[in-house]
Amino acid sequence: MTVLIIGGGASGLMAAITAKKLAPDTRVVIAERLDRVGKKILATGNGRCNFSNLNANTANYHGKVPSFVNNALKEFTVADTVNFFNEIGVFPREEHDGRLYPYSLQASAVLDALRQKCDMLGVETLTGKNVKEITVKKGALKAVFEGGERMSADRVILAAGGCASPSLGSDGSGFEILKKLGHTVTQLSPALVQVKTDTKPIKGLSGIKIEGTATLIWGEKVLGSDSGEILFTDYGLSGPPIFQLSAKMPFKNDLTIALDFMSEYSLRQVYEVLEGRKKALSGLTMEGFFNGLLNKRLGNLIARAAGIEKLSFKVSELDRDMLWSLARLIKEYKINVTGLNGFKNAQVTAGGALTDQFSQYTMQSKFIENLYCCGEIFDIHGDCGGYNLQWAWSSGYLAGKNAVQQ
Repeated sequence: MTVLIIGGGASGLMAAITAKKLAPDTRVVIAERLDRVGKKILATGNGRCNFSNLNANTANYHGKVPSFVNNALKEFTVADTVNFFNEIGVFPREEHDGRLYPYSLQASAVLDALRQKCDMLGVETLTGKNVKEITVKKGALKAVFEGGERMSADRVILAAGGCASPSLGSDGSGFEILKKLGHTVTQLSPALVQVKTDTKPIKGLSGIKIEGTATLIWGEKVLGSDSGEILFTDYGLSGPPIFQLSAKMPFKNDLTIALDFMSEYSLRQVYEVLEGRKKALSGLTMEGFFNGLLNKRLGNLIARAAGIEKLSFKVSELDRDMLWSLARLIKEYKINVTGLNGFKNAQVTAGGALTDQFSQYTMQSKFIENLYCCGEIFDIHGDCGGYNLQWAWSSGYLAGKNAVQQ
């Protein structure tokens, strides 16, 4: 029997290893369109590879049917992931919020271990092989490569990824393959990516980094909040909290991000801090009022937003209403979201193959016998923090297992 895996990313490598371990006599072939497998793995976790998260559960995933992940996460748990990587030589390191990394903090260690395991098991790897189509004739599956070459397989696992970071392998070609086979692909959007905003409220702040809390608001509903380093850009916002919130943004309009620049303090405490500064700095103008408290350019912007147009305004003339206005802006500086940066800069794709058309227990297509999918090609994406790679391992395991056991 031959199992062909289209795509040599995280889920494809896991599917290959699982299939070959469970069925050593089966021919397992990975067809990767780039010149080497696993390029996207090298870019994860800022080059450190945040390969899982101890807190992974359904709440960390998004899509039309997030519960599609349930069985896969039960079949191949976070504990199973840790054991698997220990077995192939990757010792884990736990960091904040349950994030797991290789102890060496090198993404290359994860990829090298996966490639070595494939080699040891006898998995065949074909690079520079771009599959354009899968044909089905009397139940037989054939992959059609760019250039016309064909390859027959008893089972095919489509692990071609989404559209995010196309230079690292995910160019959306897997969606086209599925659509030709009758599958439905939802609307697509970048996720875990920088956010575009109205630039007027952040004019002059490009390049500034602050520690704070970002809260995502949709109408009257708070969708989420995250704290950490926030970067102002010429188009909007970036940084880990913004990436985290971007997972909840696809396919929604009228979104607002509220920034809290002093999240350790309550509104009243911020007011009292400002009131104390008025007394201590009464001989200064507003140009020096925020010095040592907030970034100078940010402070100037907040002053203007509070109606204090001139930096020559005397601190001693700040009244109670002005101080409260400044305090409220420090605690809740609202910026309207206008969009997301493109797929080129995104870590994952929101949207994908409609999960209702696949079995959550086997990852097999309900339309095409012996066709399986795994990873980012599904309408499933996770929060930032190792959740997307855990989905890759779990779904890849399930697809590889069932491709050789059904």
